[in-house]
Amino acid sequence: MKLLRRIVLAVLIAVVVLYAAVVIYMYANQRALQYDPSGDVVALADTALPQAREVAIPSGDGTINGWYQPPQVGKPLIIYYKGNAGSFSSEHERFERWVGDGYGFLAFDYRGFPLSPGTISQDNILEDALAAFDWAQARGAPIVIWGRSIGTGPATYVASERAADALLLETPFYSAVNVAAERYPILPVYWVMQDQFPVNDWIAKVDEPVLVAHGTADQTIGVSNGERVYALAKNKDELWIEPGADHNDLWKLNIWSHAEPFFERAEAAAGH
Repeated sequence: MKLLRRIVLAVLIAVVVLYAAVVIYMYANQRALQYDPSGDVVALADTALPQAREVAIPSGDGTINGWYQPPQVGKPLIIYYKGNAGSFSSEHERFERWVGDGYGFLAFDYRGFPLSPGTISQDNILEDALAAFDWAQARGAPIVIWGRSIGTGPATYVASERAADALLLETPFYSAVNVAAERYPILPVYWVMQDQFPVNDWIAKVDEPVLVAHGTADQTIGVSNGERVYALAKNKDELWIEPGADHNDLWKLNIWSHAEPFFERAEAAAGH
């Protein structure tokens, strides 16, 4: 019996040590695990955006770099808060469609992503997000906000702090820490995660009309996240849940056919 107790105790100690080592590793490397800044950059000259221009916007201790094109008269400017992977420039097809329909756009890389040098953190991303909005607002056009994936965090935060005409959230999370807890249910992520992006708190302070888009087969951010975020919105417009759609499918499934009429409704309500 003594031998058995020693074996059990040794196994328990080993499990505790292994668990602690995993927690320490994930804490120390959490931002490398959370963010994916690698990716190719598409040159503006290689897109169908001949009227767009490159812009550099001061933010914090650095600069965020992006592309900008003003809207046609009577149309708003879309500020696009990109997702996690790579550079915003890889999504130029979106911007080409928008400007083809008369919309303006501002899209950029947060600090630490390919076109904007610096350090990635929640604080820096939120600072960059506000800097982009304030820069765009100074141009004078009506503004609508579009956030995708991790970009739904800064998009919602900005909408809670600034006055825009609409907020579109594509595949949003309830909070980043909620997604982490779903993936790693045995780890104490609520205690150790630094960049938690509490969209569930920020959305309650958003006065703008809200459209949420999500897919039922999203393997990155489960569809229940989008449904829960929409339930918390004060000014609900539309919840579009696309059957069978995964995380990166909504653009090719024509989210624009929902977004454009949403923006038109929002602009009419704002009197623009």
